[in-house]
Amino acid sequence: MKYMRTSEIRENFLEYFEKKGHTRVKSASLIPENDPTLLFVNAGMVPFKRVFLGEEKRPYKRAVSCQKCLRVSGKHNDLENVGFTSRHHTFFEMLGNFSFGDYFKEKAIEFAWEFVTQVLNIPEERIFVSVFYKDEEAYEIWRNKIGLGEERIWKLDEKDNFWQMGDTGPCGPSSEIYVDRGEHVKNEEERFLEIWNLVFMQYYRDESGNLHPLPSPSIDTGMGLERIASVLQGVDTNFEIDIIKPLIEFGENVSSVTYGREYTHDVALRVIADHLRALTFAISDGVIPSNEGRGYVIRRILRRALRYGYKLGIEKPFLYEGIDVVIDVMRDAYPELEMGRGFVKGIVKGEEERFIRTLKAGMEFMEEIVNKAVKEGSSVLKGEDVFKAYDTYGFPLDLIEEIARERGISLDMEGFKREMEIQRERARKHFKTSAKEIKDVYKKLSEEGVHTAFKGYDTLELETEVVAIVKGEQKCNVASEGERVEIILKETPFYPEGGGQIGDAGVIEKEGGDIIKVEDTQRFLDGIIVHVGQVLKGTVSIGDRVRAKVDKKRREDIMRHHTSTHLLHATLRNVLGEHVRQAGSLVADSYMRFDFTHFESLSVDDLREIEERINEVIRRNLRVNVKEMSYDEAIKSGAIAIFEEKYGDRVRVIEVEDYSRELCGGTHVSRTGDIGYFKILSESSVGAGVRRIIACAGRHAVKKSYEEHVKLKRISEMFNVSEEKIEDRINEFLEEVKEKEREIAKLREELNKERILRNVKVEEINGVKMVYAFLEDASSEELRNMGDMLRSKHPKSVVFLASRSKDKVSIVVLVSKDLTEEISAKDVIREVCKPLGGSGGGRKDMAQGGGKHPDKLDEAVKVLRDYLKSILAESRT
Repeated sequence: MKYMRTSEIRENFLEYFEKKGHTRVKSASLIPENDPTLLFVNAGMVPFKRVFLGEEKRPYKRAVSCQKCLRVSGKHNDLENVGFTSRHHTFFEMLGNFSFGDYFKEKAIEFAWEFVTQVLNIPEERIFVSVFYKDEEAYEIWRNKIGLGEERIWKLDEKDNFWQMGDTGPCGPSSEIYVDRGEHVKNEEERFLEIWNLVFMQYYRDESGNLHPLPSPSIDTGMGLERIASVLQGVDTNFEIDIIKPLIEFGENVSSVTYGREYTHDVALRVIADHLRALTFAISDGVIPSNEGRGYVIRRILRRALRYGYKLGIEKPFLYEGIDVVIDVMRDAYPELEMGRGFVKGIVKGEEERFIRTLKAGMEFMEEIVNKAVKEGSSVLKGEDVFKAYDTYGFPLDLIEEIARERGISLDMEGFKREMEIQRERARKHFKTSAKEIKDVYKKLSEEGVHTAFKGYDTLELETEVVAIVKGEQKCNVASEGERVEIILKETPFYPEGGGQIGDAGVIEKEGGDIIKVEDTQRFLDGIIVHVGQVLKGTVSIGDRVRAKVDKKRREDIMRHHTSTHLLHATLRNVLGEHVRQAGSLVADSYMRFDFTHFESLSVDDLREIEERINEVIRRNLRVNVKEMSYDEAIKSGAIAIFEEKYGDRVRVIEVEDYSRELCGGTHVSRTGDIGYFKILSESSVGAGVRRIIACAGRHAVKKSYEEHVKLKRISEMFNVSEEKIEDRINEFLEEVKEKEREIAKLREELNKERILRNVKVEEINGVKMVYAFLEDASSEELRNMGDMLRSKHPKSVVFLASRSKDKVSIVVLVSKDLTEEISAKDVIREVCKPLGGSGGGRKDMAQGGGKHPDKLDEAVKVLRDYLKSILAESRT
């Protein structure tokens, strides 16, 4: 076989099927669009799922793609297994050709055979295939049309060669293609390596499990790019191919270990290489590490890679440097990666720094729970403790098991699995709610060919026709005065919500004075624009000729805010750096919200400079140009693509002369001067590495500035100073207040000291003084100060102070330094907090906590007394 680079294989596949009449479809984002059943796109067919289900029509019947995929669960793909096998990954690329009711088995098999033998030049005698044992049609094609011998066609059962999309829906037999890698490969699964799966979707499985023939059978195929590359490049594992090996070498360089010499080192290097690819692509697609949904999975992947680096002796952030290697290798196929280089590296480095700080705490937690088990005489670590080490501190199971095994302790895996399922259910609930629900009625309308042409870039008013009316969940022919309706027009000037921009509002009018008020505009499916509102007067029927009129003033406000987001994005990158990327936005009529990647709050000077620069661009009255071009052409021209958006092959580029260039389908002003004025209202954090600016433009910015001016004037009058001097006067006033607060605190402390000395009780237990007292409304600082005083006054003592405040109680425990080997304040506070319904923590010599049962302080004192008697009896016998 001839050696072939991975990039050649990818391009040869796409080019071959293009010549066979297939439309080349760009890889979709890893974030599934409107699919609440998936965390990530995990197969090449996912972007076409609704086409296969008959819910969406495309302008082509044949498609070919190289789809980026991410899998973290399923057969052989549990995250904890990645690195231990030679073939499985979290991130991978899936080559696929698809037929939507066009060609079927014979053509699919002929295409596959021709590509494998004539394009990839794999010798025919090394090819074997499998078919579903009941699929005689596929068997006959392979046997008689292709000419394979019987011994090279394996008939397998439903487990291996029958595919279906969930419990119900399209399904069908499959045929898999294998390559014999030679007798020198002793493992049979590795010797006969599956490279391509052809799925023949010819049935529909109903709720009862019965199969019904589909009227238009389809084809879905999938070939793992990394797997076929390992065959053509003659290497033993996927990790040695040309697009992954540089990452193995990166791991070798930062760890000073050599791949291929020790299995445990090989596993660690594979984990690092695989996870770097997953992190780069997922974060580039807008998945930010977090504790929920997709972000939770990405955080787990990052921490797993970091821990394996730790096993190799790497104790500092290093993954962020490997992002460069991924991008350098993959940017030709995915040019958008280059734009997010700084952003991805910043996110990863920040996560690494945070986790390295928790790693030490995690080791302390492991020591604590293992010691606790030993002390209790247990040989098993509780499932909830195992899960906390795994989830909160990010420790892998093998490390937890290793630490426990050293002390002769096993893990409660059943309890761990229960906790894990609870967490997975939380993640599922989170991402399910984030997908927009599409009513069945709109799926049916799409199947019927209902479609709306959007004309709102060029006009805000036009004559059109009503093509569908929906009330609730049902289609109807007519709607009457007072009824809530969703109307679909043949053509519309109304912009549907999308790209962060809210939907248009306005009216739909008929001759004779009938009026429908449009309150919102949505796009539930490609091509179907829905006008949501109420019939104010008269009726509306399917087929009516109407006049659609967008609220002009509201639309113009939205346009000002949308162009302002582009100016803000460009300005942030100019002022803060190229790492800044848009991470979300809302473009409304009265304000705009812009989320962006940055790792610290913006100073007053930063915000002033950003605002001044944007207003300077507005005063320059630059032309806003709109261009249409191919996606690849747009990216190469320097246009910025936004993470959460889905783009087709043709895109719209909004260019503000020499200042800003972005891919955008929204509505914009013609010149920057149309914005009028831009004003930042607030800046805040919305998550790790993500900041948010809220601002407004045009008349709303002017109104806000006027309101602030009036407010400032009133405050100046209240303090009886000029507006220029008001800041100094307020600072003086605040200093006066602080001084009064210091005086009050000092007086309160003196008063509390007097109360404590009057009310303090001292008991002696086995040579140790138990000192305790209760106060009202004392602060934590006051409790600590008085506790220090009492500890100094009473050598060899344990001091317990509590302060009641309404239905809460604050407590502090201090232990003399020379007693901390026998008595720990941390342990004491844990015990005394139990009757108080609270918790606490701290050091051996001082701990603090609280509870919600101040009425049980006497009981807490009894617990303390009994605990000291017990602990001192043990230590002094």
